[in-house]
Amino acid sequence: MPKSKVTRPKAAQKASTILRSQSTGKNSKTAAGSALSQTKAPKKVTSKKAASAASSVLKDKRTSKASKSAAGSALSQRPSKKKK
Repeated sequence: MPKSKVTRPKAAQKASTILRSQSTGKNSKTAAGSALSQTKAPKKVTSKKAASAASSVLKDKRTSKASKSAAGSALSQRPSKKKK
């Protein structure tokens, strides 16, 4: 079941900045694109590929605060794993 979260305007603005930057890495852009696509779409969820990219962005010490903000937003919209 999809989470009913959306990307907040502040995180969406940062994601937009990341996507326009030429010096931003591929993982940051993947996570930012996912976060931006979920700005007004509460039924959308982050894909497995985008969640993996967002996770690596958050672990990387070299990434900017804007990249981490967008990655965190994208990752928070991924459905949690169900344990049986």
